Amino acid sequence: MLTHSQIWTALDRLAERAGMSPSGLAKRAGLDPTTFNKSKRIAADGRERWPSMESVSKALAATNSSVETFVQLIGDGTRSQQSVPLLALAQAGGGHFDDSGFPAGKGWGEVALPSTSDEHAYALEISGDAMRPTYRDGDIIVVSPGTPIRRGDRVVLKTSDGELMVKELKRRTTKTLELQSLNPAHADRTLEADDVAWIARIVWASQ
Repeated sequence: MLTHSQIWTALDRLAERAGMSPSGLAKRAGLDPTTFNKSKRIAADGRERWPSMESVSKALAATNSSVETFVQLIGDGTRSQQSVPLLALAQAGGGHFDDSGFPAGKGWGEVALPSTSDEHAYALEISGDAMRPTYRDGDIIVVSPGTPIRRGDRVVLKTSDGELMVKELKRRTTKTLELQSLNPAHADRTLEADDVAWIARIVWASQ
């Protein structure tokens, strides 16, 4: 049975691993900055206050974290480590992926990051400010080709012309993909499904 303390501790750990205070996490999630403050966790009459599912969901979205991550944070706060291939996103071009979108070729390094269930997972290091405020220079994203993709997920995809991009999936049909840019200064994209060589979901980010 989950306890009041476990849930709030997991939220504290979620904020900490994203480099924020609980109030900073709440603000980034579009909530009142005091939503996750310790003073809000116990009512005036001594009753325990629980965070709403909506607020937890928004916190996970704001940190690009999965429910699996939150469940692990409810436990002892640790995640097993997995060594995955690492490459600078700016260098990720021809020859670094096979036709399925799996890491291939030379130039890959290695980094120990939170483990995933996908043996083909890999990491890309962000450079520059083109994806602010979602990702910043030096952030590392873990990409899982084997994880199902849903609307609203952040993804890495490669076009048949060799263009590699990081976007948010707005809508996907049998014929087209509608993609939202992470930086509002950049235009959204719509691609024909036949023009996409492969697409993979981002499952974790060091922020």
